[in-house]
Amino acid sequence: MKNNRHFVNDGIVVGVIGYAAVALFYSAFDLFASRGPLFTVNMLGKALFRGLRDPSVLMFPMQWDLNAILAYNALHLAVALVIGVVVTGLITVGENDPARRSLVRIVIIAGFLVTVSIVGALTTPIRPLLPMWSVVAANAFAMALGAAYLLRRRPGLWSQLALSPS
Repeated sequence: MKNNRHFVNDGIVVGVIGYAAVALFYSAFDLFASRGPLFTVNMLGKALFRGLRDPSVLMFPMQWDLNAILAYNALHLAVALVIGVVVTGLITVGENDPARRSLVRIVIIAGFLVTVSIVGALTTPIRPLLPMWSVVAANAFAMALGAAYLLRRRPGLWSQLALSPS
């Protein structure tokens, strides 16, 4: 099977790209909202690791909690790495087995939708500060950058997976 040795390495890179893309997206989002570049990460860290549940509290300035920020980032990076390796593994299956390419496309699209749905459901209490459009946009940005990396790294990937009728 071609690319077998490299799919884990590529998956790690795709995971880091996805993690960085979402972090960059929300840093810009927070700056444009005049909240400071770590507002969303701080808020999510406090909600996840400190039990912050009252959304009305989130409308006021909050002290940064470095431990919550670091813990949230560690969790986000770990999840992004797993997703990167799984997606790159699926793509490798599609490259090596033309009969499974349609299934690979469906699973990747479904995975994106499931990821957005899970994040959306988990962040419902803080929706005024983390709108659903931002969850979709951040994940789409991460997906686009990860795909760009893989398309550069694996010439012919687009024609094999995206354009292949199988």
